Amino acid sequence: MANIFSNDVEAADALKQAFQKLKSEIAKVVVGQDDVVKLVLTGIFCQGHSLLVGVPGLAKTLLVQTISTSLDLQFKRIQFTPDLMPSDIVGAETMDKERNFQFVKGPIFANIILADEINRTPPKTQAALLESMQEYAVTIAGQQYKLPQPFFVLATQNPIEQEGTYPLPEAQLDRFMFNIFLDYPTYQQEVDIVKNTTADDVLKVSKVLTAEEIISFQHLVRRVPIADNVVEYAVKLSQATRPGAQGSAIANEFLEWGAGPRASQYLVLGAKCNALLNGKYSPDIEDVQAVARPVLRHRIVRNFKAEAEGMTVDNIIDRLIG
Repeated sequence: MANIFSNDVEAADALKQAFQKLKSEIAKVVVGQDDVVKLVLTGIFCQGHSLLVGVPGLAKTLLVQTISTSLDLQFKRIQFTPDLMPSDIVGAETMDKERNFQFVKGPIFANIILADEINRTPPKTQAALLESMQEYAVTIAGQQYKLPQPFFVLATQNPIEQEGTYPLPEAQLDRFMFNIFLDYPTYQQEVDIVKNTTADDVLKVSKVLTAEEIISFQHLVRRVPIADNVVEYAVKLSQATRPGAQGSAIANEFLEWGAGPRASQYLVLGAKCNALLNGKYSPDIEDVQAVARPVLRHRIVRNFKAEAEGMTVDNIIDRLIG
């Protein structure tokens, strides 16, 4: 696709301006959660998927719907339940009146997919997302169908209600660029939320970016120059999570399993985008550290000692960052 901007500096400045506009539009509906909004948008500009984890009532679904509206993209919500079948997601072949088979597309054929409570459906159905998240296509009866671009999966999980759930396997968790944790609002934010949601006003969000502009920004992020020492820091950080690797004393003490090479890739991509959103033309080590938690927290597994001592995954990541 041809670049819609005359040069990369102009494109970088346009991305920063678009990000500020997006934040303003989203803030009309979603109070607070600034860090969450930034991470979700970072994932989108990096062509990555995000997993949103938070207790009920923290506006996870509203956040995704608002972002999709501000981006002028086709949005589909899939409510994951124990009886959901793979064909309910990707579609299926049916017979028409002339007795010919035709493929009826499922809700996966959209730009933004909200996979609501993804851990409430069995592994067979969860796996239906794997090909779409990795290959941006689905295969039905030997025929491959490309998904519309841009394409993102934003999945939600409830961390406190585990009865009747199916934890995502590591292979599928690794497909998500970010694991984003939503916390409770502050007192003042909750006051604002209650005022906004108990009034009769209809809050409208303006469209900020088109699909073409988003794809152009995705290519821009990958073209951002990055110093060798920043790349080396990202790789060393990933390797420090692996027990038995050089310089992994913390991992040897507290981790059962570490992050793979995809973590290093996402640390670099996330750092590039974080730099652009902050008005910089090249990332530094602080940009890698800014995305370390959401990139690593679903890729490392604590051992018994960490659990016994109350060490959370974020505590361990913070110690690795130093």
